[in-house]
Amino acid sequence: MQLSIAESLKDIPEDQWNILADDSNPFIQYEFLYAFETGQCLEKFGWFPRYFLIHSDKHELIGAMPAYEKHNSYGEFVFDWAWADAYQRSGLNYYPKLVISIPYSPCQGPRLLAKNNDPEIKDILVKFALDFSKKNNYSGIHWLFNLENDFKTLQQHTQLTRFDYQFHWTNHNYKNFDDFLSQLKSKKRKNIKQERRKVSDQDIIIKTFNGSQLDDSQWEKIYYFYQVTFMKKSGSPTLSLAFFKAIADKLLIIFAYHQNKTVAGAICILGKDTLYGRHWGCYDEYDSLHFEVCYYTGIEYCIKHGIKTFEPGAQGEHKISRGFLPVKTWSAHWISHPEFNRMLIPHLQRENQALEEYGKELINASPFKN
Repeated sequence: MQLSIAESLKDIPEDQWNILADDSNPFIQYEFLYAFETGQCLEKFGWFPRYFLIHSDKHELIGAMPAYEKHNSYGEFVFDWAWADAYQRSGLNYYPKLVISIPYSPCQGPRLLAKNNDPEIKDILVKFALDFSKKNNYSGIHWLFNLENDFKTLQQHTQLTRFDYQFHWTNHNYKNFDDFLSQLKSKKRKNIKQERRKVSDQDIIIKTFNGSQLDDSQWEKIYYFYQVTFMKKSGSPTLSLAFFKAIADKLLIIFAYHQNKTVAGAICILGKDTLYGRHWGCYDEYDSLHFEVCYYTGIEYCIKHGIKTFEPGAQGEHKISRGFLPVKTWSAHWISHPEFNRMLIPHLQRENQALEEYGKELINASPFKN
C-alpha cells in the first residue's frame, strides 16, 4: 500500500474517488467536494483540504478520507469552542487541528472510504491521520457526523466520543400527505392542517424545481435568500453561487410566490434515498411560511418520489411536533495533549449521560399515535 495526501481533488481521478464513495450520499461524492474548491468556499474561511489516500501497489485507489486542516471552528456544527478556549487559557495553541467532515454540512455520511468496505483499510486511514497529526503538531483530530460502522472503527482508537440529536422524518410508505397526517395525534394533526391553511389563505403558491432547471433570474433569487438568512443572524454566507451551480442537478429548489412575486426560497440536497434540507430565506414575514417551505413541502416531495428519509438540518425541537423524530449523530475526537485528553474523557461521559436523559424526553414528545 502507498499512503499519500493530496491538497486538491483535481489531483485525484474522479471515477476512482466515486467508486469508493458510491452514490448513496451526495456530500461525499467527488462533484460535491470539488465544488467547494472551484467555488472558492474553503481557504478564505479556514478550511485547507488534506485528502488522505491509500493506493494499492497497482496504483488503484483503495482508501480515502476527506480531511481539512482548520484554523477556526466555524462551519462544523459539533461545537468545540470551549475546548479551544481552555487551550488558549493554558497558553497552548488549539489551531491548527484536523477535521474529517464535509464543510458547512451537518449531515451524516461515510468518512472512511475503503474498497469493499474493508475494515483493515479503514483502520489504516485512522492510523495514517494520527501519525500525520502528531508530525504536524495538530492539537487533535475530529471525525464529525459519522455513520455507525465508521464510528465503531474510530472507537478502537479514541475514548473521546460525543453524540447529539437531529430530527429526521421517515417515510413509512405513505400514499400521500393525508396518509402521513392520519398517523399523528389529533392535536398535532390539526395544528399542521392549520399552518398549511394559513399559507394558502395568504394566496401563497409553492413550486419546486431541480437546480438544473433554474434560469439566471431564479439563481439570483435563491442565492439572495441563502445570503439574507446569514446576514440577519450576523453570520457569513460561505457558499458561493458558483458552488451551487456546480451541483445544480443535486439540488431541489423550493420557491414561494405571492402576487406573482417570489417571496421565499429553500435549498435542499437530493440524495439517493434521503432529502437534506439545507438553507432558506424570505423577503418578508408570512404566517407559517417557514414550516411550509422547509418541512411540509419536503415531506410531500418525499412521499411523491418514494424518498425514505428527510433530514431538514441541525437542531430545532419544534420539528418534533411536525413529524420529525430525534436521531443520534456521532462524532469521535483525538486530542494530542495527554492531560486535556484525560480531562475530556469523564467530561464527555457526563455530557453523553445527560443527553441520554434528554433523548428520553424528546421521544416522549413524539406526535405519533404509536
